[in-house]
Amino acid sequence: MSVLIKNGQVINPATGLNAVMDLYIEDNKVVEINASITKDADEVIDANGKIVVPGFVDLHVHLREPGFEQKETIETGTLAAVAGGVTTVACMPNTNPAIHSKEVVKLIQEKAKLSGKAKVEVVGAITIDILGNKISPIEELLESGIIGLSDDGRTTPDESIMKKAFEYLKSKDLPLMAHTEDMTLARGGCMNEGERSKALGLKGIPNAAESNIVKRDIELCKEMDSRLHICHVSAAESMDHIIEAKKEGVKVTVEICPHHFILTDDIVNADDAYSKVNPPLRSKKDVEKMIEAIKAGHIDCIVTDHAPHEEKTKKVGYPQAAFGISGIETSFALSYTYLVENNHISLMKLIEMMSYNPAQIIKKSVGNINEGEIADIAIIDLNASYTIDSNKFYSKGKNTPFNGYEVKGVVTHTLVDGKVVYRR
Repeated sequence: MSVLIKNGQVINPATGLNAVMDLYIEDNKVVEINASITKDADEVIDANGKIVVPGFVDLHVHLREPGFEQKETIETGTLAAVAGGVTTVACMPNTNPAIHSKEVVKLIQEKAKLSGKAKVEVVGAITIDILGNKISPIEELLESGIIGLSDDGRTTPDESIMKKAFEYLKSKDLPLMAHTEDMTLARGGCMNEGERSKALGLKGIPNAAESNIVKRDIELCKEMDSRLHICHVSAAESMDHIIEAKKEGVKVTVEICPHHFILTDDIVNADDAYSKVNPPLRSKKDVEKMIEAIKAGHIDCIVTDHAPHEEKTKKVGYPQAAFGISGIETSFALSYTYLVENNHISLMKLIEMMSYNPAQIIKKSVGNINEGEIADIAIIDLNASYTIDSNKFYSKGKNTPFNGYEVKGVVTHTLVDGKVVYRR
């Protein structure tokens, strides 16, 4: 199978390339990048006026399978991914059963081979059933091919377990992907603690619930000389701890979701739980801090924390509703519209944060479309705009607070291993 992409603006952060080029793909690799390629190909794509970029790598995705197939499946979740230009997803372990054994890892890997549209990397659970009290068989999980460990959705309170996890991961140079939430402070909360929560009469979650555990996990990582990846940062105080740790040389990386640098808790309405997410939408001050951290290069990558839910778990009272936003199909357009169009960062930097950087964090040879590299590619029309309508999502989850938002950047083609898996 060969594909020739003509006349596109090729942007590849790994090499700094940013020029109108042709790109020739054979089998699963980029064979040639040149100003003009005249080779015959099985398919020719005219990318005139569009950008050609490495497929995005989303380190934080809930595919829900096994156990919660009514919310999402590997097939629907990866179809949603490629519709958003995402060619590699890291699936989080809070499934049922949790990803705490080699059998569950194998099940996901086999299902991904059969029905996955994007590549699926697996994050293992730190503890059995993500209950925080008994460590998973981590050696077995590592041998099965996981790319990191997490108890996403619930912080592991036992520091001795965290230290053991850090120790195992250090031998493979892989990250512990930390959900940072002090449950003694967060318990019962359903939105950010602030003026809006008081006005609505809803129990709030303070910034300290996140920042206290960020600080704890940084100290544990430093002590173990291992690698820490902070999931879905949202609080200004958390960023202060992360910036200081990076200055000290602690091996810490950090991700952010579009909703945490675009939305504030001012949009929360008690009768619409589409805005309910964990960590919660924070204050204007926190959002401004996140944007400044992105501009300064303190935040390594943009992810989605794609958390699809069926309607019945969202169409209830705000305190009772499920946490989570379905976001993998809109992440690029939102990030481009609110970061690049607003002159916070360059287009090159955005592509780096969504492809090359996350690939480096999990040590995978993706996120780079140089000659000889795997042909995972997204073609995007930056001049095209659209109105977000979750009824058109490929994901089973229609739960997004961005319905009705006007955004720019339409994915027209996505290639995985040199094959077109999505075309608009």
